[in-house]
Amino acid sequence: MLKVRVIPTLLWKNVGLVKGISFDSWRRVGTIMPAIKVYNTRDVDELIVVDITATNENREPDYDSVEEFSAECFVPLTVGGGIRALEHIRNLLCVGADKVSINSAAYTNPELVSQAANRFGSQCIVASIDAQRMPDGSYECFSHSGTCPAGREPSAWARELERHGAGEILITSIERDGTMQGYDIELIQRVTESVTIPVIASGGAGNYQHMFDAITKAKPSAVAAASIFHFTEQTPLGAKRFLGERNIPVRNINSVQSYMDVGAMLSER
Repeated sequence: MLKVRVIPTLLWKNVGLVKGISFDSWRRVGTIMPAIKVYNTRDVDELIVVDITATNENREPDYDSVEEFSAECFVPLTVGGGIRALEHIRNLLCVGADKVSINSAAYTNPELVSQAANRFGSQCIVASIDAQRMPDGSYECFSHSGTCPAGREPSAWARELERHGAGEILITSIERDGTMQGYDIELIQRVTESVTIPVIASGGAGNYQHMFDAITKAKPSAVAAASIFHFTEQTPLGAKRFLGERNIPVRNINSVQSYMDVGAMLSER
């Protein structure tokens, strides 16, 4: 089993960070630069930053801001929001993004994923899928920050995105988002079983056990989370310690162990 990544997600709206429930992101939780500086010290594997208003406002990514905060980010950085053209992707990569997340634009122009993978490499193209369980028990994809039904079933859409060259799939449960009630295991499993590329699970983490359950039952390559790190005392390092103690291979395990050793030494003094 490959090492599982723990990835905080930062939802960026105007000049601040926000979080809510089921994509209703109304609650301000700080500003982006201090958050990135904190995560630099907490053994995160990667960061995902999404400008949640760019697409609905029909504007390009804010390259100046990305350049500013990417200069302070010392882990791989994925940036999403407002990406509709190859030029947008090129500009984001030039100002410091390591990967880009494409969501809404792919529904109307799936060739954008193909062109981006051919031009920049699949390894930096993350295809993002926001999905919701419908009354009949099926799942449907939504675009534009979860506001527009896309008429696609998530696992089938994930397969199509993989065929177009996406290097990873980020699957988010809209109704679980921000609830801290646990990931939608069925949704994640449907997607992981439909593709061969890595899948990042998102939406619903409220404690470390939720991450463990998602990893062991649905087999994603990474778990992403936001509210658990904003509103509780749980940390990415704590998540890795919990997972590592349960035989889940995690990245930077030597670093995690060193923190434990240092803590034990200090407590003995």
